[in-house]
Amino acid sequence: MSESGHSQPGLYGQGRRRRRRRDRDPGPPGQNLSGPSRDRDYVPRERRDGSEEATGPLLQKTPIILAKPPGERISSKPSAPATGAASLEKPIMLIKTRDEGGKPGNTPDVPPSASGAGTVKLEREGQRPTQPVYQIQNRGMGSAASGGAVDPVISQTKLLPPEKMKHSIKLVDDQMNWCDSAMEYLRDQTDMLVVGVIGLQGTGKSTIMSLLSANSPEEDQRACVFRAQTQEIKERAGNQSSGIDFYITQERVIFLDTQPILSPSILDHLINNDRKLPPEYNLPHTYVEMQSLQITAFLFTVCHVVIVIQDWFTDINLYRFLQTAEMLKPSTPSASHDSTGSSGADDGSEYYPHIVFLQNKARREEFCPRNLKKMHMAVDKLMAHSHLKYKGTLSMMDCNIFPGLSRDYLEAEVNLFLLPMMENDGEDALTRAGSGPPLFSLLPGYRGHPSFSSLVSKFRSQILAMSRSQLSHTILTEKNWFHYAARIWDGVKKSSALSEYSRLLS
Repeated sequence: MSESGHSQPGLYGQGRRRRRRRDRDPGPPGQNLSGPSRDRDYVPRERRDGSEEATGPLLQKTPIILAKPPGERISSKPSAPATGAASLEKPIMLIKTRDEGGKPGNTPDVPPSASGAGTVKLEREGQRPTQPVYQIQNRGMGSAASGGAVDPVISQTKLLPPEKMKHSIKLVDDQMNWCDSAMEYLRDQTDMLVVGVIGLQGTGKSTIMSLLSANSPEEDQRACVFRAQTQEIKERAGNQSSGIDFYITQERVIFLDTQPILSPSILDHLINNDRKLPPEYNLPHTYVEMQSLQITAFLFTVCHVVIVIQDWFTDINLYRFLQTAEMLKPSTPSASHDSTGSSGADDGSEYYPHIVFLQNKARREEFCPRNLKKMHMAVDKLMAHSHLKYKGTLSMMDCNIFPGLSRDYLEAEVNLFLLPMMENDGEDALTRAGSGPPLFSLLPGYRGHPSFSSLVSKFRSQILAMSRSQLSHTILTEKNWFHYAARIWDGVKKSSALSEYSRLLS
């Protein structure tokens, strides 16, 4: 063992080579004690390298190679094809280990030996995994990012249309308290239109708002988004709506249906049920009138369009009520000092909505051009001193209802629109000619105006086409409008002007 040098660590150095060269010189070749195989192995290595110093690094690699554990050398040979097969699937297997390794409680699906061999193989070949690109795309997708693949359904969520409301919800309940249930249907976008309605009891407010928002005249009234009066309620002269009802369409149009103003049924309910009144109101009729003024002043502040519905022309007390509500309307909040969203409106400007007078259940003679002209002149004189935008934004002349008349026929044209009675199959049969030749008996009778469905469609088109002026000195999104309306409603209920007016009524 000592002659071969395997058990002595220092025999592979320079001293060992000098001693072997010194022992080889005296004797003839081939008689060395180390044997001819040693000479053949050593002499070619010396002739290739050419120097003793150059052979040092080559011999130093031998302990590194032989230092590998025997078990790893044996197992590496049969696992070579498995490693080659695993290298084909290396990008997927590597990324799975990398994603799941950093999470607590998750174990990699790949064995450690295959993963380590795959890593060395990737570093030698210069390959790079492509999965981090998908991780960047999945960033911010929530739980979908951990799956490694992009779900097309989740990625298109923001592009889907908003959910359609099936029925209206309460914005203000019958106790005149604000409700927050409408917040979940609102979004952070500014392209919206707010339409409110007021009117006396039984004029058809809820029916008209349902037709403008989501329903058609052919549908059953029980399917309307705003519940209309049932036959039972009509027989006992009751009211269907209470407080303020809220509905928003997929076109981002907000409709606000209100309880009837100056309602005798609400007054009767207060008197007969001994309902306790707020301390600032002494009489029930004062409380009913103040409720109506609060709702109307609120709509004048938060709506782009306010529709005033009446079923006969006209009640002079209704116009006095509108002027009182305009006087008690809350002032527009002033712009902040650093209002970056201001559109450049003057600080002293006051907001007033568009007001539209809708003559519902109009008779045939009211569609006569001469009578229509008189109606426009009467409304213009009654609203002459009002700041509300009651003219110039809606016209029946643009609907081709009176084909022979020009725009100049109405000298003082106001926002007035006429709707006839809603016909059904029974009433339509009564309008047919009952006598005469059989050919003419099949034709409908003369009505003097277009059908109810066509007029509702034209009225809806003009309402939705109205200008959406800014409600305050800053641009409001839908959610900002909700908070703004809540603040206005709270201010209306605590208004000192309304309290002073109630004392005058008492």
